[in-house]
Amino acid sequence: MPEREGEPTDSESPPAGPKARKKLLLRLDPAVYDAIARWAADDLRSVNAQIEYALRLALKQAGRDPRNQR
Repeated sequence: MPEREGEPTDSESPPAGPKARKKLLLRLDPAVYDAIARWAADDLRSVNAQIEYALRLALKQAGRDPRNQR
């Protein structure tokens, strides 16, 4: 597969391990993205960090907090 400009090559990729981040392609309704982007700006976070924050809140509320499952 050809590399896209600006993407890291295999030699630039961070090492895999327990702390490595998973990559995920996420398709969102534009209105949902805009709402998350505004929320992120209010909290001085990136959109990516805001999505992770919202997911962690939802997991905690559902009793599935990954930090308590170790």
